[in-house]
Amino acid sequence: MPNDAFQPATLGPIRLRNRIIKAATFEGRTPDALVTDALIDFHRKVAEGGAALTTVAYCAVAPEGRTDRHQIWMRPEAVPGLRRLADAVHEAGGAVSAQLGHAGPVANAASNRATALAPNRQFSPLSLRITRSATRADLRRIVTAHADAARIAVEAGFDAVELHFGHNYLISSFLSPALNKRTDEYGGTLANRARLARQTADAVRTAVGDRIAVLAKFNMDDGVRGGFRVDESLSVAQWLAQDGALDALELTVGSSLLNPMYLFRGEVPLHEFAAQFPPPQRWGIRLFGRRFLRSYPYHEAYLLDTALRFRAELALPLVLLGGIASRAAVDTAMANGFEYVAMARALLHEPGLVNRMRADAAAETRCTHCNRCMPTIYQGTRCVLTTPVSDSAATT
Repeated sequence: MPNDAFQPATLGPIRLRNRIIKAATFEGRTPDALVTDALIDFHRKVAEGGAALTTVAYCAVAPEGRTDRHQIWMRPEAVPGLRRLADAVHEAGGAVSAQLGHAGPVANAASNRATALAPNRQFSPLSLRITRSATRADLRRIVTAHADAARIAVEAGFDAVELHFGHNYLISSFLSPALNKRTDEYGGTLANRARLARQTADAVRTAVGDRIAVLAKFNMDDGVRGGFRVDESLSVAQWLAQDGALDALELTVGSSLLNPMYLFRGEVPLHEFAAQFPPPQRWGIRLFGRRFLRSYPYHEAYLLDTALRFRAELALPLVLLGGIASRAAVDTAMANGFEYVAMARALLHEPGLVNRMRADAAAETRCTHCNRCMPTIYQGTRCVLTTPVSDSAATT
């Protein structure tokens, strides 16, 4: 029998009230790289709206691993705020997860005031700077940092962590043959390119045991010529499942570094993005942005066909995301054997959508997938159709 998305379910060692997850979307509400009241309110509303698990994004494991210096990085000073956030979500009936990762070549070196790391020295089109090739010592430090960050999440009362293995962030960039040109034990063969992901998952599981759930956001396809594609991804997913460190994989696609719209689909808010930058970046985005922000048509459950290949070959629980925007799409995911679904834009538009879906089998989002929420990360991520700027401003 298919799973019922609106009944309680088990995810590793934790029990959730249903099978619907708020996917990680950088909230833009941490101006001092620490939790704010605005961030707590953001996730409280998601929990009040019925989602089982809300994901705090993005929680970097090291200061140079942020895409912007205003993002949280996991350190002792962050614990009190994270604990307040966890308590607020729990009081609203939900559970909370921290997305842990290192941005690698996606990091904003200028904002972080630290050189970005990558598998090897390369030009970053995001920061317009040259990255530094991560040394073995860097990689050992970063693996340990993931484990330490997971311990901080436990200390703060979080229910889960999500390891960022997607979008050409550091670990994803090591998986990519287009980005990883190393000749040591972390480059070349698929087994070598997967080494960092497997070491990280194992270190985190060892650190947390069965106290919290451990998920990974994992690329099925970079959407980049010569990059990490489905056949290789299936093999790595099978290795991760065999290793036994993960409770679930959240399946994603795309490259924040080279092809971000491959994940989001729908309209490309080019002019809104350009407006967030000063000249000459603004002019460059307007002139050449279509080469980076390519257009892909939106349709409901647009990653389902690719994800079904993973469902057919893996026993590991899987989270389906990508255009989950109606009760019908949720039910389709359950009928096809997915244990969980993840929603992002639809919950930005309407945090209470899950409650409405539970009550109405015909319910669907009113989100238009205009993607104008994407440029708002610089002032507080929000749906521009429903939330005034003043309501999303970051406060302490």
